[in-house]
Amino acid sequence: MNVVAIIDDSDINLALLKALVGKLGNCQAHAFAESAAGFAWCAENLPDLIIVDYMMPVMDGIEFITRLRRLPERSELPILMITANDDREVRYRALEVGATDFLTKPVDRMEFAARARNLLALNTTRKHLADRAAWLAEEVAKATSVIHEREQELLFRMSRAAEFRDPETGAHIQRMAHFSRLIAAGMGLSAEEQLLILQAAPMHDVGKIGIPDAILLKPGRLTPEEFAIMRGHSRLGFELLAGSQSKVLQAAASIALAHHERFDGSGYPAGLAGSAIPLDGRIVAVADVFDALVSERPYKRAWELERAFAYLESNASAHFDPECVKVFLARKDEVLAIRLRFQDEAPDDF
Repeated sequence: MNVVAIIDDSDINLALLKALVGKLGNCQAHAFAESAAGFAWCAENLPDLIIVDYMMPVMDGIEFITRLRRLPERSELPILMITANDDREVRYRALEVGATDFLTKPVDRMEFAARARNLLALNTTRKHLADRAAWLAEEVAKATSVIHEREQELLFRMSRAAEFRDPETGAHIQRMAHFSRLIAAGMGLSAEEQLLILQAAPMHDVGKIGIPDAILLKPGRLTPEEFAIMRGHSRLGFELLAGSQSKVLQAAASIALAHHERFDGSGYPAGLAGSAIPLDGRIVAVADVFDALVSERPYKRAWELERAFAYLESNASAHFDPECVKVFLARKDEVLAIRLRFQDEAPDDF
């Protein structure tokens, strides 16, 4: 059923137009003698065709169309203007503000029926195209979601590949990733940016894949030469991840390269300082170091939480971005909840 709104200050014209609409078939007419009342109804409802008179008090047809076109979802509704004025300037003005078609008084029944049916058919086609576009958008979103899920699975598996050659655990990369998102939220990053850092942070140490086992798995202290090789994992990770069209991989490349930089400029590989260090690298540095401190490893015992928090605070402005540390320390309850959620698996008893 097509819905047609008729706005005309003449009761006789309203009755005539309503009767003509009724003869179109499959149409329901809503008639208004006051332009303000008709406008209010059209603002609340979405008719398939609007028939509006030009000469009306308070709000004439030109103003009616002008105001209606500014409303959401009203920019393409078919509007048929009826007027006794044959002045071309009036028609030009009506076209400028958004009238779709015209009829002059006295209204010819055959011409009215033809123009009204054409406009209703036009509106039906427009709605079908809009529905088709919405369906296509939904299908694209579904396909994109599948691709994104596969990308995330691949990234996580690559992260685990690096962890398999390192005494850290899969729970560590989950914890530090969620710590990173927690800091990002506190720093005022958008929800999209928070999600991006959550997805990219697990790739921070992927460059360890290229470090020899004799160095990566050495139980004792590294020699200066060995440590220089170990430090190369930042650039290796960057080279592995850089150049992708994926936003996640781009962020992961930045994090891999920057997460060992120190706020005072004494870090590696580039010796960047302060805001010259990418923000995602500064965020991950806090999250990664904290979780490493409070986690037990074959070569060390886990620190007490308060000792680790104190370490972050005492090294703010030296190792860490002080703003990142401030945000992290202000959210201790959420930090503890993340640790509880992602716990290391207990070792098997033999």
